[in-house]
Amino acid sequence: MGQPLLALAVVVFVIGGMVLLYATLGRERAAGTPTRRRSRRKIQVTTSQRNTIIVGAVIGLIAAVLTGWWLLVIAVPTALIGIPWLLRAGPEDAAIERLDALESWTRSLSGLTVSGQGLEHTIEASLPSCPEPIRPQVTQLVARINSRIPTDVALQAFADDLNDATADTVVMHLKLKADLRGNGLAASLKDLAAAMFERIKARRDIEAERSGHRNEARIVTYLVIGLLVVLVLFQQYSAPYGTPIGQMLLAGYLIAYGFVLFMMRKVSRGKPEARPLVSSKSGGAK
Repeated sequence: MGQPLLALAVVVFVIGGMVLLYATLGRERAAGTPTRRRSRRKIQVTTSQRNTIIVGAVIGLIAAVLTGWWLLVIAVPTALIGIPWLLRAGPEDAAIERLDALESWTRSLSGLTVSGQGLEHTIEASLPSCPEPIRPQVTQLVARINSRIPTDVALQAFADDLNDATADTVVMHLKLKADLRGNGLAASLKDLAAAMFERIKARRDIEAERSGHRNEARIVTYLVIGLLVVLVLFQQYSAPYGTPIGQMLLAGYLIAYGFVLFMMRKVSRGKPEARPLVSSKSGGAK
């Protein structure tokens, strides 16, 4: 009697969850701009993620009917969404790539500096050869300068666009040296690029150590998934887990393992450095 009740409860839970998912997360955003506080709290789920959850639930339901393990109806879609999210690299890789581009761009500024020309002209001349990871931000910077926005305000908006402590250091230096001309500006930019190179190297070393822990977690997770597949296929060795109590115990083990992965992800990502520049509310545009 326990098995049919468990199956019915799981099916009702999954169907109700799918209806709730489409009702709450499948809506298009209402007209008008939401408040900043509300937009931060809202969970964004893409169409691809919703489809993955539904496909996973269907696959899990079919596997549950064939094996009698009704836990698969929940476990499969959860794994399809959760495991890639838990094991993927954090935003630090993309941030380091942008900083690499920023260092290369800063170094190129020193070579583009022409005698008698200031920072504004040098920045505009750098746009055609700007590295791709920061091209949108530099394009916005040039547009602001050409719109007669004060250079310090445009640089502050540039820092807000990049949103990184190391980028703030670059912007602070550019603000201090904005009045220099010719060789003085070129030498200052060259020294800045050299300092950036050392700082980025240190951040890259830290991220390499973190990625090693993520790779170890991936290997262990793949082994756990393989073991679960074996348990499902060869139930003569895992018959106790096919009972309602066994399914609940297995669910507890999986939740505990997922929590461990979550904590590892949280630790491996670290905390972002505090920005020395306060973000401007207007983004430099008025």
